[in-house]
Amino acid sequence: QVQLVESGGGLVQAGGSLRLSCAASGRTFSSGGMGWFRQAPGKEREFVAACKWSGGFTYYADSVKGRFTISRDYTKNTLYLQMNNLKPEDTALYYCAGKVSGSSYSVSSNYPYWGQGTQVTVSS
Repeated sequence: QVQLVESGGGLVQAGGSLRLSCAASGRTFSSGGMGWFRQAPGKEREFVAACKWSGGFTYYADSVKGRFTISRDYTKNTLYLQMNNLKPEDTALYYCAGKVSGSSYSVSSNYPYWGQGTQVTVSS
């Protein structure tokens, strides 16, 4: 059984930082990749960042480029999202997701595996 478990969310002031983690178990995503998505109240889920698990490729939404960094630890089968200079508009439920193919990394429907999400709240 595949499980993705996010952690690291919380309440932070604007300009602050948080580091999200996503621990994967049950399989690896070496043939595909993993990504982070977020969903704010009343809005659709949107792409944040993704990486090819084998390395050499990262991809970011324009809204987070230069502030967020995605990374992974092979030994721990864990995905990370370092979020710096957070803004109130970053407030959302953040999900990690995994896929096993080389299809588009920014399309949520290409990810068959999802975590339950971790809440990030940025106060102004």
